[in-house]
Amino acid sequence: MPHLPDYPYAVDSYPTAPGSDRDDRRPPAGGVRPEILASWQRSQSLGIDRERADLPVERDLDPDSRLIRAAAPVLARLRERFAGVPVTVALADSRANIVERWGDPAGLELMDAASLVPGANVDERFMGTSSVSMVLSTRAPFVVVGHEHFLHGLKELTCMAAPVRDPVGGTVRGAVNLSVPRALADPGMALVLQDATERIGERLLELSTARELELMDSFHRARERGGHAELHLDSGELSRPGGTAPRLAAQERLTLLERAVDLISSPGEEFAEVPLAGSRVAVLRRRELHHGDAEGAAVEVSFRDAGGSPARGGPGTVTAPDGRHVPLLDRPTGTAGAKDPGTPSEPHAAGPADAWLLLVGEPGVGRLAAEARGRLSLLNEAGARLGTTLDMRRTAEELAEIAVPRFADVVVVDLVEGVLAGEEPPPGRLRPGAALRRVAVWAGEDSRGTRTGGVDEPSGFPAGTPQARCLDAGQPVTDSVVTAALAGDPAGRVHPVGLLGEGEHSYLAAPLSARGSLLGLAGFYRRGRNKPYEEDDLTLAGELAARAAISIDNARRYRREHHASLTLQRSLLPRILPRLSTVDLATRYLPADARAGVGGDWFDAIPLSGMRVALVVGDVPGNGLQAAATMGRLRTAVRTLAGLDLLPEEVLAHLDDLVSRAPDESAGEQDPATGATCLYAIYDPVSSRCTAARAGHPPPAVLTPGGKAELIDVPAGPPLGLGGLQPYESATVELPPGSLLTMYTDGLLKESRGYGDTDARTGRLLAALEGAGPALEDICDRVADTLPPGGPHDDVALLLARVHALPEERVACWEFPSEPAAVARARALTRAQLAEWGMPELDFSTGLVVSELVTNAVRYGGQGPVSLRLLRDDSLICEVSDRSNTSPRIRRAATTEEGGRGLFLVAQYTKSWGARYMPQGKTVWAEQIPQPEQPAPETDEQALLAMFDDPG
Repeated sequence: MPHLPDYPYAVDSYPTAPGSDRDDRRPPAGGVRPEILASWQRSQSLGIDRERADLPVERDLDPDSRLIRAAAPVLARLRERFAGVPVTVALADSRANIVERWGDPAGLELMDAASLVPGANVDERFMGTSSVSMVLSTRAPFVVVGHEHFLHGLKELTCMAAPVRDPVGGTVRGAVNLSVPRALADPGMALVLQDATERIGERLLELSTARELELMDSFHRARERGGHAELHLDSGELSRPGGTAPRLAAQERLTLLERAVDLISSPGEEFAEVPLAGSRVAVLRRRELHHGDAEGAAVEVSFRDAGGSPARGGPGTVTAPDGRHVPLLDRPTGTAGAKDPGTPSEPHAAGPADAWLLLVGEPGVGRLAAEARGRLSLLNEAGARLGTTLDMRRTAEELAEIAVPRFADVVVVDLVEGVLAGEEPPPGRLRPGAALRRVAVWAGEDSRGTRTGGVDEPSGFPAGTPQARCLDAGQPVTDSVVTAALAGDPAGRVHPVGLLGEGEHSYLAAPLSARGSLLGLAGFYRRGRNKPYEEDDLTLAGELAARAAISIDNARRYRREHHASLTLQRSLLPRILPRLSTVDLATRYLPADARAGVGGDWFDAIPLSGMRVALVVGDVPGNGLQAAATMGRLRTAVRTLAGLDLLPEEVLAHLDDLVSRAPDESAGEQDPATGATCLYAIYDPVSSRCTAARAGHPPPAVLTPGGKAELIDVPAGPPLGLGGLQPYESATVELPPGSLLTMYTDGLLKESRGYGDTDARTGRLLAALEGAGPALEDICDRVADTLPPGGPHDDVALLLARVHALPEERVACWEFPSEPAAVARARALTRAQLAEWGMPELDFSTGLVVSELVTNAVRYGGQGPVSLRLLRDDSLICEVSDRSNTSPRIRRAATTEEGGRGLFLVAQYTKSWGARYMPQGKTVWAEQIPQPEQPAPETDEQALLAMFDDPG
C-alpha cells in the first residue's frame, strides 16, 4: 500500500501500551502521541466515565439533509468495497452527531454497547478521545489506535476518520469514521476513506448546483408575467418602455452590488439605503424565496431623492453577472392565496411600485462571497498597518488589533525569548517546552490597558497542545478549547481562559515563520462553536502570520544591528573621563531618533605631558555600524597622534592624510570617514593657554569668569579627506583660571534635517552658558534644554571643560649653559627644590633622572642653553629642553660599553617618559609618582647590569 500523506501516522505504528489495565485511570504513556495524551487529560478533567459514557442523543435528525443525500451513494459504494471485512462506517455531522451508520453486526453491537447510536453526540466533551472528535477539532484526518481510545469498550478497534468539506468555502460539513478490529487495520483503508470523503464533497457541490438551477427556474417562470425593465449592472443603464431612469456611475454600481451581496448573506436584514450622487438614495430590499429544497433571496432596488420622493418607473428585469436577464417578480395586488408546495413563493406586496431586481442568490453563496471579500480586505489592511514601526512588540500588537473582531474574538502572540533580544532564532522546528514570551493579547478595546492574558510573562506549550503541534509542523492548525477541561490543569495556562469565558471555543494557531526560521506563533480564538475555523481560515491566518513575521524579523534584525552599533559606539567612547587637577570635565551624548540608528559623534579627553590635556570632539557622517566603526578608527588615530605630542594643526593634517587614502584607490572607493569633522584643542595649565584647530567643525565657545560667552575665532579648515584644499591652522588664546571651554558637534545647531538659522541656535547656546550655574552637569542639562522639543535631529556630542592654572609655587624652572658643570648644579637645585616641596623620598631617583637627562642635553643637544623644569601635582614631572631635534631612544648597550644605559635607568625609576618637539628643539620629560608610605626598594645593580649582557 502507498504511504498516506494526509495521515501523519500509519495505523499500525503504535504498540499497545504496557500495563493497559481496564481499571487504570491514567492515560497510556508508551507509544502514544502527545495530542492523544492531551485529549485524555481534558477528558479526565471533564469527568467522563470510561466504562460507559453518557452521550446526549439528538432525536430530531433530518433524514433528507444535504449531507445524508450527498453521502448515501458514496457510502453504498464504500460498503461494497469492504464487503466481507468486519468494518463499521459512521457518518457524523458538523456538530458531532451520528446521522448514519452501517457495517458488521458485531461492530454495530459494540457501538450500541458504547451508546454510539444514530443521533448520539460523539464530541470529546461527552465521549472523550475518539477519531471523530479529533477530526472535528483539528479539521484534519486522524487515526486513533486501540489503547488510545478513552472508552474501554473501543480499545480493540482502530478508528480512522476524515473530514467532509464543502468545496465552496472549505467548510467541514461532517466526518466519516471507519472502525476495524485492530489486527485487520491497514493504511490502505485510510486512503479509501479519504477518497470517499472527497467524493462526498463533490456531491455536495452537485447538490448546490441543482439548488441554484431550481431557484433560477422559478425566476424564469416568473418572467412570463407582464412588462419588464432592465437594469444593466455593467453599463449602469436603466430603461423600460415609456420612460428613462437615472444613470448609475461605475462606483455606484459596485457599491449597490456589494451591498446586495451583504443583504443576501444576512437573513436578519430586510433593507438598506445607499446614498447616490445628485441627492438620490437607492433603497435595497431583501425578499426570501423558496422552491422545494432550494432556498434563496432576491434583492430589489428602488430610487428616491433625498427628500423622500420616489423615482418613477415600473417592473423590470436585471442583467445578471452571467448575462441572463432575470425579471423582477410581480407583486400581488391582494392577499396571496394558497399555493402548491412546488409553486415559488412571491415577494410580499410591501415596497414601492417602481423597483428593479438587482441580485439573486443563496444566502450561503452570498455569505461566502462576502467572506472572501472580507478576507481580501483584511489582507489589504494588514499590508498597510503591519510593520509601521521597527518594534517587535508593537508589530505583534498590530497583528492582534487587525484580526479582532473581523477574524477572531481574542488574539495572543508569543515570541521566542531570544528573538526578543535580537538574537537569531533557533534553527529548525521549535520543540515542546521552547522558551517563549507572550508579547500581545487583544480582545477589543475593552482589553486595552489590562494585564490579563499573561502579557510579558513566559509561556510554554506542553506536547500535545495545538500550539506545540503548530510549532513542530510549521503549519497552521486548528482545535477546540473547552475551558472546563482546562481548569486546574497546567495546560490551562497556555490559553487566555479569563478572556474566553466558559464553554467551548475555536482556536487556530499560526506559526510566525520568516526566512526559514520560526520566531513564535499567533493564536486566534473565536468564542463558542457557532463559527469554527475552516480551511480558508487556515490559509488566511497563515498569510497574516507570514506578513507579521517578516515585519517582526525586520524589527529583530534592526534591534540586533542597533544594539551592536550602540554597544560598539559605547565601547569606543571613553567610559570614564580622566580625573585632572587642572581641568574639570563633563560630557553629554544625545542621540537623535533611536530608529535612525547610532551616529558617529564622539568626544575625548587625553592627558598629555607637562600636565597638558587634549580635548577632542568629532562627527562622522551617517549612522549605524559603519559610522560607529569609522568613529572608533578616527578616535584611535587621534589618541595615537596625541601620544606623539603633535601640534593641533599637525594632528588634523595627519588625520586628513589618513582619510584621503582610499581603501582601494584603483576601484575609486571613498573612505567612509570622508567628510568627517573634528575639533582638536590643547590646554596648558602652566601658561593658561589653549591652542585649537578645526577641520570643518563648529568653533568652540568660551565663557570667562565675569565675562560673556563667545566663540573662539579658530581658522576654519576643510573636513577630513578634503584637506588638500588648504592647510590647517591653529589659534592660541589665553584662558583665565575658571574659564569654561565648550566643544560640541553640529547637531546642537540643527533645527531640522538642515541647519536652519545657525546664528539663532548659536545665540541660544551662548545664552545657556551665561545663565547656567557653576555645576558642569547643570550646564549640560541647560544646553540640552535648548534643543527642539522633539529631541535633536542629529546626534549631539557635548564636552565642557572648566580650566584651572597650575599655581606658580608648584613650578620651578632653570636655564643652564650647555657645559658639563651644569649637571652638578642641576642636581643641587633639584635636591633643594624637593626639600622645599617636602618630597625627600624622590631625592635619589629624581637626582638620577635629572643627571641623565641634563647630561644627554649637554652632550647631544647642540649649541644653546639647556632648560630644566619641575612640575609638582599628584606626580612629579621633570622636563629638560634643548635645541636639538634628535629623538632619544633606549638601546641595548654591549657589556664592554661604558655608556648607553642612561635612558634605561630613567625608564626603570619613573612611571613614564617621552619626548615632545617644538618649533626649535625638543623636550624630554619623565614622570614619577610619590609613594611616601612605602620605602624605596633596594636597587639590585647586578640584575640591572645583567639585562645588558650580550646574548649567548
